[in-house]
Amino acid sequence: MRREVGVVIDRRGRVISVSVADAKGTEFPDLRMGENRLAGFHLLHTHPKGGALSKGDLSTLFLKRLDAMAAIEVQHDGRPGLVHAAHLTPPGTVGEEEDWRILPPAQPFEIDEFDLGAQVSALEEEIARAARTREAKKDHERAILVQVDQGEFDAEERLEELGELARTAGAEVVYRELIYRRNLKPGTLIGAGKLEELTSKAYHLDADLLIFGQELGAVQAREIEAATGLKVIDRTQLILDIFALHAQGVESRLQVELAQLRYMKPRLLGAGAQLSRIGGGGGSAGGGAIGTRGPGETKLELDRRRINDRLAFLEKQLSGVSARREELRKGRSRNDIPVISIVGYTNAGKSTLLNAFTHAAEEPRRVLAENKLFATLRPTSRQGFIDGIGQVIFTDTVGFIRDLPKDLTRAFRSTLEEIGDADILLHVVDAASPGADARLDAVNRILEELGFVDMPTVVALNKADAADPDILTREVERTGGIPVSALKNRGILELKEALADAVAQVQRQELARQEEARAARVGWR
Repeated sequence: MRREVGVVIDRRGRVISVSVADAKGTEFPDLRMGENRLAGFHLLHTHPKGGALSKGDLSTLFLKRLDAMAAIEVQHDGRPGLVHAAHLTPPGTVGEEEDWRILPPAQPFEIDEFDLGAQVSALEEEIARAARTREAKKDHERAILVQVDQGEFDAEERLEELGELARTAGAEVVYRELIYRRNLKPGTLIGAGKLEELTSKAYHLDADLLIFGQELGAVQAREIEAATGLKVIDRTQLILDIFALHAQGVESRLQVELAQLRYMKPRLLGAGAQLSRIGGGGGSAGGGAIGTRGPGETKLELDRRRINDRLAFLEKQLSGVSARREELRKGRSRNDIPVISIVGYTNAGKSTLLNAFTHAAEEPRRVLAENKLFATLRPTSRQGFIDGIGQVIFTDTVGFIRDLPKDLTRAFRSTLEEIGDADILLHVVDAASPGADARLDAVNRILEELGFVDMPTVVALNKADAADPDILTREVERTGGIPVSALKNRGILELKEALADAVAQVQRQELARQEEARAARVGWR
């Protein structure tokens, strides 16, 4: 035949399958191995052209977690030649550069001397012992980050931001990779070869989580999980998880759950196409094609209906919260107190600046300020004082992020509406961040989408004490911003003066508008 023939054998020596294919094309049974166990099968196949184990053979050994891989050279007269064999090594094995150990070539009659059963038992025991040791030391999920660069100028910065998101969610980042790919693969995004490399990295680094910077479809996530054996999430899921972690008030929790359900609904997957067709006869067992008859609604349809019911309930609850918030806003407007809304990229220091404005060093006035993304999820208002203006209301809002998931924007609609009721926007920029320009532009784009881009705005260049002096000077010239350090209470007076000027100008414009309206009414009479 001059073709490779593969035989899959279980630990009792029974032949499970025979395939006319190379190692990658061999038919394997469902491999449901545990994290600390091997598959329970080994592959014995022929190499008609001779030669040692190929890269495809060794990749199959590793990815399928086989007990062993063996290839028999075929001599020109059809008789067996040398036998090449390999088995896996436990992660972190000293002296091993690869994920496997290749045994010296042997004659066929010498193979009987190799005790595969003892080797597999010892290997699994070693893997389990190493896993127990790692588990005892492991405090967090260990994550590998993947950011695909399709030619964006800020791809590296996006990978850094993904690392910050992972850290905020409580993951330990053990490896990160920026992969350049102009065209994405429909199924696996980055291709099977790159997934093999990442699987090997995860094996050696004891990683159990793969985080992609791009949004994954349900089918993509399922294919990548099947190829790597790792838990796979994307950036949107990561942000939703952080929001769920930090949600404290009733409104925040409702909004986060609403966003999670909206994200989950189109990604519900049943057990294949046959499950989605069960019950096609409208509840009658006699209807539908053979193999698809069932009792009515499928599990998938029931899940969707429950999600729809829950979505309707959450939206009703949030509309009530929004109505109460509207009453509070009306009360503030009747009191004629200027409102300054603090906006900016997440972790720019908005909450710290609010504490500095209101001298709130302790609870209950102190607002939570952490060096993490999305520490603040609900709008928080505090009363403050500005010389020349008097009492003002400072409102801290949820932090923005580039490419903010649409489900989150919709869920936090009432939170973002607070911005439109302000007299002044205080845009806080992290001047110490390498991508300050891009983050400022990202916030402006979101404000433009919300229709708030034309509002009077004062820019605060926060963390000025940690910023590069040349970059800070450039940002001052570009934005007209005020350098401040909210943490060290520097530049606060200058920023208050800029806010006082902006509020005074808005008040003068409002008086002028009222005068014009009054004059128009008198003229009409």
